[in-house]
Amino acid sequence: MTRDPDFLYALVPAVYRLRDAQQGYALRALLRVIAEQAIVVEQDIDGLYENWFIETCADWVVPYIGALIGYTPLPGDGAAALAAACGCGGAGDGGGCSGCDGGDGCGHCDCRAGGATFATAPSARREVANTIRYRRRKGTLGVLDEIAAAVGGWPAHAVEARRRLALAQHLDFLHMRRGRLADLRDAPDWRGPAFDRRARTVDVRRIDSTRTPGLANLAEVGVFVWRLRAYPVTQAPAYCYEEEGPNCFLFSALGNDTPLYVNPAAPANAPRLPLPISRDALEQSAGIGSAPDAAQAAPPTPGERAAPPVLYGPEASVMIWTSPLPAPAGAGRAAASRQTPDSTPSSSPGQTPVWTPVDASRIIAADLSDWRYRVPPGRVALDPVLGRIAFAPGDARRQAVRVSYAYAFSTELGGGQYARLLDDAPAGAATYTVGQGGGFARIADALARWRADAPRDAVIEIVDSGVYVEPITITLQAGQSLQLRAANRQRPVLRLLDWQPSAPDQLDIGGDGPSWFTLDGIIVTGRGLQAGGGLSGVTIRHSTLVPGWGLACDCTAKRPSDPSIVITGALRCVRIERSIVGAIRVERDAVRVAPLRLAIADSMVDALGRERLAIGASDTPCAEVALDLRCSTVIGRVNAHQIDLAVDSVFDGIVTTCRRQSGCVRFCYVPPGSRTPRRHACQPDGVERALGERYLAGGLTLAERAALLAAERVRVAPEFASVRYGTPRYGRLADTCAAELRTGAHDGSEMGALHHLQEPQRAARVRLRLSEFTPAQTDAGIVFAS
Repeated sequence: MTRDPDFLYALVPAVYRLRDAQQGYALRALLRVIAEQAIVVEQDIDGLYENWFIETCADWVVPYIGALIGYTPLPGDGAAALAAACGCGGAGDGGGCSGCDGGDGCGHCDCRAGGATFATAPSARREVANTIRYRRRKGTLGVLDEIAAAVGGWPAHAVEARRRLALAQHLDFLHMRRGRLADLRDAPDWRGPAFDRRARTVDVRRIDSTRTPGLANLAEVGVFVWRLRAYPVTQAPAYCYEEEGPNCFLFSALGNDTPLYVNPAAPANAPRLPLPISRDALEQSAGIGSAPDAAQAAPPTPGERAAPPVLYGPEASVMIWTSPLPAPAGAGRAAASRQTPDSTPSSSPGQTPVWTPVDASRIIAADLSDWRYRVPPGRVALDPVLGRIAFAPGDARRQAVRVSYAYAFSTELGGGQYARLLDDAPAGAATYTVGQGGGFARIADALARWRADAPRDAVIEIVDSGVYVEPITITLQAGQSLQLRAANRQRPVLRLLDWQPSAPDQLDIGGDGPSWFTLDGIIVTGRGLQAGGGLSGVTIRHSTLVPGWGLACDCTAKRPSDPSIVITGALRCVRIERSIVGAIRVERDAVRVAPLRLAIADSMVDALGRERLAIGASDTPCAEVALDLRCSTVIGRVNAHQIDLAVDSVFDGIVTTCRRQSGCVRFCYVPPGSRTPRRHACQPDGVERALGERYLAGGLTLAERAALLAAERVRVAPEFASVRYGTPRYGRLADTCAAELRTGAHDGSEMGALHHLQEPQRAARVRLRLSEFTPAQTDAGIVFAS
């Protein structure tokens, strides 16, 4: 509560205030000093009152309230309060603690650049607030769902395995869907194994087995958790797949197949879980392919099957709109330089476009894997498994299409319609908005105004999720800074085309120093980024420079040999945070300039193969780069001048540094044969050291040691669930990957770009709580549904 510093002075009778004004307000100055202390006491009293309640208390009070009700803390509960005490909030934004320099000597928290504490996991406040409620429901199946969500932060669904066993039933209590042969005409539940009711034979393996867990047993309870999250894309342009015809479209604006998922935040009647939408599910969805009023039918009576989910519609997970394109008019490049959801098509120039929703009665769930499906006239075929749309021949030759859908990914990485912290613009910075509702229709128009105004600091903000097709060249003057960013919860795409046949058409950033450029929240496809000149620094945050410049339908790269970032000139520093980029080339004179400082945090650098060059120069063995890598994954070789620090990262390719006397590599995977600075707690060094100790102790012969060494190197090599950008599990370590990598970071989390998710710790916390709330003689375990 903020009080007026003159609140005590206002209580003084008016006659004394008049006399005080005549004498230079000496009384008011005295009362302001007294009021300042009174406000401090009042705020302290208000804080004490707020600390009585778990909803409003300070973080440091949560453990004390928990102790009053017998709450048992879990590992990591104190991380959030500790980060708050340090002053960094656990954000890991590179600012460091208020009481230290943020370096390796910080003993309070891991708030160095890009580092993340367990504060990213759900705090104990929610669990403490519901502890008594959980205890009242202890032993019930429903409480396990809430426990997994509160402790692990994953959506969950608990399943009692006993109800799915093929048992000899009592004649007085028959369950007609249990203990019978599977009906081959009865399709499995589209929601996955967690909801499949078909009976199974007994599996004597325990569900919490560390080897091969089982689920179908009398005393087993499986808690299915979904680690992938569904991220919405709202009213974005669809991609016309002209290779097959003008009536073929893809949901992804990048031109790749993407499976559609249920959006848990959609208000329509659908599961609140990030589930993939199957063709059968879409076909069963309310209103699909039926009469227009079918979706308004009366709800089923008790005893009938539950109402079908609503997966298609304006308030559902999937929606399609169309609008007629303007008649072709001899305009040049500028006429089609921008494609956004709300202003590309129009019935005539200058008019607002009219977007017509495709009614659910026109939708047909179809298999469009080979585009051979013949769409009936007036209907629209939709394949949710591949994210494809097909209109009847001739229906879409002169119309634009936009879509709303949800895709799955592991975390907020590389840009998207998720909440993110925007960099504070300097005081007095000029702001130019682009897009529907903004001041400019094109990025080039905003850049032209920026050049004319020549402000010291400027922000060009894209306020929609459109696709912008235009060449971009930015040149900064000395002392200028420019941010090209997406608005919060927007996902714009910048598609760079081959505008000039005789010159490259990349996103060109240059200027004179000192000057700074920031790319924030934007997906760049078609070409890469080139930065040079005398720039002081370039920052790439929450953005994607598509590896290989573009994607085919199967998510393979179109230009796998071309880098996403090319650094030239005397550029001093490049920072990459929470982003996905392709290969990085540093082409600079080693004699004239100092090594480029390249800081990468919580990001993916994907050269599309461990044998390709991820970070390096095309003409020298070692690029003039001083690398700082934290919690990141690099797929490909690294040739750098030096590594200042690498921590909690995965190098999936040979690493070569010219200067090995300085710097260190900690808690990383570094392939055998690499030349790096000194290493600490890295793999496969750890398993090699263990075998060496066994050999020296006489437990192994030389031949056995050599054989085991080769086997261990293969075992601890990184294994990814997917290495194709555009797939839901891209960049995630596979569940079959060695435990030394999945729990090999300094804090017990996994190495690589998904370190901040802290999944091993979250799983351990959930298992501890499940053991407390599961009835005696019953085993509960986690089943990863995604």
